[in-house]
Amino acid sequence: MVLKIVKYNAGNIQSVLFALERIGVEAEVTDDVEELQTADKVIFPGVGEASTAMEYLKARKLDQVIKELKQPVLGVCLGMQLMCAYSEENDTTCLGIFEEQVLRFESNGSQLKVPQMGWNTIYDLKSPLMKNVREDSYCYFVHSYYASLGEHTIATTDYTKPFSAALNKGNFYGVQFHTEKSADVGEQILKNFIEIQPKP
Repeated sequence: MVLKIVKYNAGNIQSVLFALERIGVEAEVTDDVEELQTADKVIFPGVGEASTAMEYLKARKLDQVIKELKQPVLGVCLGMQLMCAYSEENDTTCLGIFEEQVLRFESNGSQLKVPQMGWNTIYDLKSPLMKNVREDSYCYFVHSYYASLGEHTIATTDYTKPFSAALNKGNFYGVQFHTEKSADVGEQILKNFIEIQPKP
């Protein structure tokens, strides 16, 4: 199996590589269009800011390439947010793979701090990506923006309000939490992604 990680100005690529190594999977980081198109699986990670990330993708025409991929694709954290339609972060038009909007947390005078940083539970789990993951499992989150609930939601979490912890549409999957920092649960989700078969 050939697994490629999208190379762009994202901060967590090395930790994703380490997480894959822990489950015995090798991956290569690339921004080469042909290598991404011919890979068996693609991971689209990200830590950073939406508008500059989209500018980087557009400058290298990776925005169009990612949208047209036919094999299983997994977006992680900012990667998932960029796969949505729009982000309030600097008023950014994103890839539009998922219709969900990315909005900023409002503390609403509560004790909850923004960004959300730490462990939180995921529930209402659906899709093969969540196979063998128990309801209310803990995952590790670091983010100030969230994807709204919608028809593509396959896992939910709560922080000031319920929102999408994971999304799926066709061959595209996304998780808001950091699989590479979510211990056994994150490793199980990465294993599940590796096992997902491309649709004919």
